[in-house]
Amino acid sequence: MKKVLIAVDDTKYSKAVLSAFYNSVQSPEETILLHVEKPGGKSLMYDMLGDAEMSTFKEMLKGTKHKEALDKKAEKILTYYKKELEDGSRTSVRTVIREGHPAEEILKVAEEEDVELIILGYSGRKGINRLIAGSVTKDVEKNAKVPVLVAKNTLMCEEAYSWRDAYAAILVCTAVVFGLFILGVIVQNEALLP
Repeated sequence: MKKVLIAVDDTKYSKAVLSAFYNSVQSPEETILLHVEKPGGKSLMYDMLGDAEMSTFKEMLKGTKHKEALDKKAEKILTYYKKELEDGSRTSVRTVIREGHPAEEILKVAEEEDVELIILGYSGRKGINRLIAGSVTKDVEKNAKVPVLVAKNTLMCEEAYSWRDAYAAILVCTAVVFGLFILGVIVQNEALLP
């Protein structure tokens, strides 16, 4: 395989692309890490902008603190993933930042770079949330001209533990140890009786 496109963002679902890459893809010659900035954030109005409005919106943002913050965030995200990929594989890694609608930009970069595979994370949105916000993954899957590997979120045992998990584990362990102690006392008393 020559080129692979990996689309990443700052969500926990995006981290699954790393394990999907390591477990499912033989080291390609080049890996392209793509982050798509959404200057309008999660606004539904932003998602409804056409090409002309999007172009005007992008032009208005140039040189603003908001745009600088988006660029800084994108660099941070891409630096993290680039380091992870360079540490664990023998592939050349290049980063690309785009702005706009994520699904459209992913498909454009895939075509421009002539990639053979697209890897992206899946948020698992369902119901009304997916209906309103849409699904980048589903849009890319439906419209891509190359195979798309969808990396699902890691299993619970691979995620960091919360304090509630630790507390529950301590309670369970304490109950088991106490139960074994009581059982030992009962068995020992039975052995002592004639």
